[in-house]
Amino acid sequence: MNKYFIAAIGGAVAGIALTAQFAGPIVAQEQTDLQTTYEQLDLFGTIFERIQSDYVEEVDSKALIEAAIDGMLTSLDPHSSYLPPKDFEDMQVETRGEFGGLGIEVTQQDGFVKVVAPIDDTPAANAGIQAGDLITQIDGESVLGLTLDDAVDLLRGPVGAEVVITIFREGVDEPFDVTIVRDIIKIKAVRVRTEGRAVVLRITSFTEQTYADLKAGMEAEVEANGGIDNIDGFILDLRNNPGGLLNQAIAVSDAFLDAGEIVSTRGRNPEDSERFNATPGDLAEGKPIVVLINGGSASASEIVAGALKDHARAIVVGTKSFGKGSVQTIMPIQGEGAMRLTTARYYTPSGRSIQNLGVTPDILVEQRPPAEKPEDTPAGRLRSEADLRGTLSNDSLTEEERQQLEQERAELEAVAALRDADYQLAYGLDILRGLNVLGAR
Repeated sequence: MNKYFIAAIGGAVAGIALTAQFAGPIVAQEQTDLQTTYEQLDLFGTIFERIQSDYVEEVDSKALIEAAIDGMLTSLDPHSSYLPPKDFEDMQVETRGEFGGLGIEVTQQDGFVKVVAPIDDTPAANAGIQAGDLITQIDGESVLGLTLDDAVDLLRGPVGAEVVITIFREGVDEPFDVTIVRDIIKIKAVRVRTEGRAVVLRITSFTEQTYADLKAGMEAEVEANGGIDNIDGFILDLRNNPGGLLNQAIAVSDAFLDAGEIVSTRGRNPEDSERFNATPGDLAEGKPIVVLINGGSASASEIVAGALKDHARAIVVGTKSFGKGSVQTIMPIQGEGAMRLTTARYYTPSGRSIQNLGVTPDILVEQRPPAEKPEDTPAGRLRSEADLRGTLSNDSLTEEERQQLEQERAELEAVAALRDADYQLAYGLDILRGLNVLGAR
């Protein structure tokens, strides 16, 4: 309030010195706004006192004020909220990569709790919770009327204890219950593996360790493959990644870009705008990159996908991302709590906001459900010339060339088999192989 008041006085003095004819209306408007604000604060005090004296049960004044603060913040947008001391501590632990719970990132939609994304290898993911699921009840209690923080509190609990959540899923006629056992969630921010001749970089979240894990994992996997020349490219898997720290999204984007803007943020005041640019150096050494996204890819994930797409550094494959284009600042306040306040929108290098729109993939690829193979389908392959009795041998290949050909066929068959388990990933691998073949020719 003092800050606002000082600004008003400064404006009035400047108005008198420069253009006296405008000073009167300006000061009058500011005084009217200030008076209205004080009247509303008086109204809050009156209601607070009336609740304390007349409510049917005795109320906790501290809890009542915290609820009022949280209500004020949550009325702004779904991502602003008050963090009591315990929640603030939990959030700090989360960003360090280890916390207790079910392993889901959630938001609020139409009064229900919506799953943004389950986190890999957590109780929620193992129980089959999917991005886009709506949680309607927790242990039989409806979430309607609860704040997001209240609902999250119900989801939390002692490690090893069960919680029953009721799920409404698009495409399923009736809501259904899922029982999940709470556990300590230890997030490994980046998992790296090789599929065929491609290195798959699975980023599950953007914590303090994400860039360091990415760099170390890439270097180790490239070395294990005998060097960068033995790799067709990289798959950056951001599916069901709910986001996290902005600086880590910038660092991951910078890992694959040599120059240019990564992201810009614009707040209410023009002077608060920031622009973040890439620095020289590409961990992938120019090799092709495919980025995988889906409806569970949000916030920091969308910053990375948007930056690599706008710079034509990667081909983005999958389905439209979540569409969270805002930045929240955590502001510690008195009493060891904090408030999470939306302070800016972010924009991709092309100047486009993804708020409510998401990142549109270059190639739209829906994930296919696992193929159901009839039990009576023969597992054998079709016969070829090589299976015929007395067939002529091939005299154009050396033994080394023959072994290389067999290895290439085995890699192709492995990718083909992967299509049943993860069609989007297999599609990305096919793209990398195609680009590599085209480049070699």
